[in-house]
Amino acid sequence: MPSVVLVTGASSGFGALTARALADAGHTVYGGIRQTTGRNAPAVADARSYADEHGVALRTVELDVSSQESVDAGVAQVVAEAGRIDVVVHNAGHMVLGPTESFTPEQIAQIYDTNVLSTQRVNRAVLPGMRERRDGLLLWVGSSSTYGGTPPYLGPYFGAKAAMDHLAKSYAVELSRFGIDTAIVVPGSFTSGTNHFAHAMHPADTATAEAYDAFYAGLMDDVGKALAALSPADADVREVARAIVRIVDTPKGERPFRTTIDPADDGSERVSDVADAVRADFYERIGMPDLLAPRS
Repeated sequence: MPSVVLVTGASSGFGALTARALADAGHTVYGGIRQTTGRNAPAVADARSYADEHGVALRTVELDVSSQESVDAGVAQVVAEAGRIDVVVHNAGHMVLGPTESFTPEQIAQIYDTNVLSTQRVNRAVLPGMRERRDGLLLWVGSSSTYGGTPPYLGPYFGAKAAMDHLAKSYAVELSRFGIDTAIVVPGSFTSGTNHFAHAMHPADTATAEAYDAFYAGLMDDVGKALAALSPADADVREVARAIVRIVDTPKGERPFRTTIDPADDGSERVSDVADAVRADFYERIGMPDLLAPRS
């Protein structure tokens, strides 16, 4: 059955690819984009052109995940037009690039706001409807850094994505008896096809950043080359969107809890398999295995 899907951070990258792939699969998709009449107006126009050209239900909605007022208004608009929201894809995020020490506490708070608190704003807007219907899916786009390799100069981003992963795991068990499903999609490093680094936050404390350059000059270029060498030549960033489509199309109760798409194989899947098995074993041991799957 076609679903009504809200994708956050849908102006570019994984979000834009996912919105289009879900629309191609027959779902009604709302791409959440901020500043739709400003700097992201071209992204809105691109989505409209794609919908017209392919004859799919791909729409956009003004959605600034840093503002509860904007989130509430965007969710209300989707519900007014489509009648409900079946699936939320938590994709909005912001990358950083630089020595961790050189980011101010205010900058790190901003990164956590975009990558973690944004999901709470969206959840508080959509979950009342899902709980009332006893149905829905929260799909969280995480990062292989949570359990895999962590290159330097990305620390605040990695910390925020790990926090989001733990939030997703808590929501999973707390929503299961309402019949609401949870899935976590874990992309690895894709060296092409996204623009994470082009829009990355850079340190406000430039003096400290320059002090690191004396010992780490060219570090990120070297890391980028090393990651590119680990990835197969045919690594396709669209595989993340395809995986999300497969999860949405899978019946409730049969969806995988975690799906990893990591062309560089940084070790995330091996560690997360163990971590998720320990999680499942814990709920078995405390006599609450029903919390591990959504109630029918």
